[in-house]
Amino acid sequence: MNLIKHMPWLVIAGLASQPAVADQVHAAVAANFTGAMKSVVAQFEADSGHDVLLSFGSSGKILAQIQNGAPYEVFLSADQAKPKKLEEAGVVVEGSRFTYAIGALALWSSQPDFVQNDYARLTSGEFNKLSLANPKLAPYGLAATEVLEALGLTEATQDKWVQGENIAQTYQFVATGNANLGFVALSQIMSQGHVTEGSSWIVPSELYSPIRQDAVLLKKGQDNLAARDLMLYLQSDKAQDIIHTYGYQTE
Repeated sequence: MNLIKHMPWLVIAGLASQPAVADQVHAAVAANFTGAMKSVVAQFEADSGHDVLLSFGSSGKILAQIQNGAPYEVFLSADQAKPKKLEEAGVVVEGSRFTYAIGALALWSSQPDFVQNDYARLTSGEFNKLSLANPKLAPYGLAATEVLEALGLTEATQDKWVQGENIAQTYQFVATGNANLGFVALSQIMSQGHVTEGSSWIVPSELYSPIRQDAVLLKKGQDNLAARDLMLYLQSDKAQDIIHTYGYQTE
């Protein structure tokens, strides 16, 4: 991809004329992308010499923090709506928004063989709690409620719901056994293209709205070489190869 053609803000910001110096960027990242982002950043820091300070959380909480003046320079959301909202508020560098990943949802238990690659465990009711992220704050939580609605299981399971503030807390509820079943991001249980623990059902994508995750360069980072370089790096083949190993798709 010709990034200068598709992302003219790079020229406006003067990236091509900047000297090769190391800098630091503060990036706020949706919790579902924690593992993938840490892997991408490790490679980015090795390749660029820049330092990256990472803050993880629910996209809704990060949005509120940005609106209240948090010093983030790059925002990787778990959806498209929140970056668009920041665009409308005028705090995003024009033309910088792009989709860095398309997420996938999984029904997961930390217990081997508890989930038999389908949703039969949900219909049986034989589980203590069902963990899902707060759908008002976390796009993966909203996707989970869409799946339950599509399967006709909302009312049957609702009494057993336990909601995490974000998808990281949702995962922890299941990992610790406080809930023996939960809807998590596929990326949380996948590494090198394989589910690494417990038992799971990868939810068919037609059961929920696409989880298109957008990144934006915030105006606080528009003069920061490291911030602009990170935005570029996320679209590189090297970064996308890493992202794919966590179960995401890219464009």
